[in-house]
This record gives sequence, C-alpha cells and structure tokens, in this order.
Amino acid sequence: MSCRLIVLDFLTWNTLSENNKNRLLLPLLLLLAGCAPARHYEAVLVLQDIAAERGASRLQQSRPAPLRQAVSYSVAGRSHHADLYLPGPLEGCAARCPRAAIVVVPGAVPRAKDDPRLVAFANTLARAGFAVLAPEMPGFRSMRVRPSDAREIADAFSYLAGRPELAPGGRAGMFAFSYAVGPALLAALEDDIREQVRFVVGLGGYHDLPRAMRFFTTGWFEHAGEWRQITPDDTGRMVLVYASLDYSEDARAESDRESFGRMVELRERDPRADLAPLAAGLSARGKAVYALAVNNDPARFPELLAGLPEAMRADMDRLNLARHDLKRLKARLLLVHGRNDNLIPFPESLALAAAAPEGRAEVFLIHRVLGHVDLSFSSLFSWRFWRVIDLLLAEREVA
Repeated sequence: MSCRLIVLDFLTWNTLSENNKNRLLLPLLLLLAGCAPARHYEAVLVLQDIAAERGASRLQQSRPAPLRQAVSYSVAGRSHHADLYLPGPLEGCAARCPRAAIVVVPGAVPRAKDDPRLVAFANTLARAGFAVLAPEMPGFRSMRVRPSDAREIADAFSYLAGRPELAPGGRAGMFAFSYAVGPALLAALEDDIREQVRFVVGLGGYHDLPRAMRFFTTGWFEHAGEWRQITPDDTGRMVLVYASLDYSEDARAESDRESFGRMVELRERDPRADLAPLAAGLSARGKAVYALAVNNDPARFPELLAGLPEAMRADMDRLNLARHDLKRLKARLLLVHGRNDNLIPFPESLALAAAAPEGRAEVFLIHRVLGHVDLSFSSLFSWRFWRVIDLLLAEREVA
C-alpha cells in the first residue's frame, strides 16, 4: 500500500467505530512507519514505554538511558529546585542533545516530582528527545493548592527555555496533570514567558474551579444540558481539607489540623469510615470545611462554598481559570480527558478549549479511561492518545 493510499485511509478514519479504530490502529501505524518513521511509529513506541512505566519496552531497548540530575536555579531573586532529565547521547552529538524542552508538573500528590509515575513519564519524554524539567512544588507535597503555584511553574519554564542547549530554537512547552493544568495555564499567561510557551498539554484539568469542586464533593456534573452523577474519587475532598488548614489561624487551628489528618487516615484505610465523632470536635471554621467536603447535594454547594474562609475563597478565585481571559494565550493546547474521570469531569476540558483562542486548542476524550489520569495500557493504546503523542513529538521539529 502506498503512503498516499494510507493517508486517504486516514481521511475516512472518523467513519469507523471506536472498537474498529483501536483494532486497526497498530497495523495502520506500522504501515505509516514506512512513510514517516521519525514520528508516527515513534509515537507508538512512546505509548508502549509510558504504559510499561518502569518495565521493559522497545523504546528503552533502542535508546540510551536518560540522565536525571538535581538542579537549582534562581529567577528574579526567587530560588527553586528541580530534577532535570536529559536524553542519552545521540549519534553525531558530542554530548546530550535535546530536540526540545518541556516542564512536567504533577497534580497535588504527596511525592510530587518524586512520584514513581512522574519519574517514569519524565524518563519516557527524555528518551523521545526532550529535556524535561520537573520542578519541586512545595505545596504539592502537602496537598496544598496555592496561587503561587503558577509563578513557580512560570519560573521553571523561564529557566528551561532560557538555555538554548536545552530548548534549541526556543522549542519549549509544558505538560501538566490534573489540578496542575490550572496553574500551568496561568503560568503560560505570565507576561514574561507568554510569547515563549509554544505548547501546553493538559491531562484531566479544570476550567471552572468551583464547578470542579462541586463534582468532586457531590459527584454531579452537567453536560449538554443533562445532569449526570458518578461516584467521585475522595482525593478531591482530601485536597480541599488540607488546603483549608493554611487559612485557620484561631486557637483551635492545631486541633482542627490533627482531626482532619486523622479523618484522611481513616478514609484511606476504610472509605466508609464514620467521621462524625471527629467532626464533632472541630471549630466552627473547621466544621464549615467539613460540611462542604462531605456534602453530596449539588443544590447546597453554593451555600456551603460561601462558608469557607474568605481568604481561601479569594485564592480560589485567583486559581479559577473561568475568571481569566484565556484568549491571551499564545500556546497551542492539547487537552486530554477520560470520559469516566471521577475527580474532574470531562466537560471541564471542553470548556477550556472553548475559552482558548480559536484554532489553538484540541480536545481528546479517551473513552476507556476508568479513573482520573489513568494511564493503563488499554486506555493509552487508543488512536486518540496516539494522536496526542504524535502532535507532542511534532513540537520537537523546526517550525
């Protein structure tokens, strides 16, 4: 089959069912490998490597091992730390020669940049020729969400993009997971880097923060005029509780902190554990946070949200992408979301794309993802995720 015929086959791709697309994907890509081996087939190898995490893959067998090193840097007097991943030495290079650069930011997870899943993902991108910077995000380790997260991401990008040996030709962007998609897009709006951010890939992100909070506390979301409900992941409630601790300054703040910590521990061991005895001892402010976290009635959400500390609501407003003009973005957006995401619902990525400049955003809804940012092999090996990786690899090429 000629390359021209294969391209014509792609023109009829959307007429196929989802199952047939996934069944035919690998054979078609193997044929395409003969036409564009530098990218289309490589995207398959990258998918396999992501799915393998720390296991063996063809990409690992064919590429030198990446180098991971700790780095420190300063931007406008602000000091930061990060891990830098560099590709292995390539043929014709006296040293490691990245083809593009990317800042990778996890969601609010306790191990942050040291989470094994993020380390494996950063290594995959480095094998694919990216210089990868994973910044230390202090708030993420304690599951705090803060407006300053955006500036920390912007500083990481500024450092990375400012080194021509890491970002040749200025080819640099970001890849953010979950909650971090919000701060990453706010970072991409910062005046000092806005013109430099070429692309942002967002996996499972939000647009309207209160609307996302309504979902992860109640399980209800709206799409195309229809209300739907699924059982939400408890992670969102945990992040809400931990974030509230920064806004409690009265004499009972430490007691609330201990009680919330015990609640989280109980629910981690038993999702059905009774928290009422611990809740009874909370301060009035603590009870307001608890009432929102355990509420499952979407009609009560606005009232309970208004009961949060004023300073906390002000910070939430600053992190709420729906309150910012995303038309100012210069970056290309690749937004990926699972239809069954149980922490942030998929309409949030649709809303993000609608708020972006016309023609700058693409949304890829993955049907078989079972939970939030689930990167299992079965969900990865879909034509949609292959397309995302293929477009990401294209960012390494000279414009």
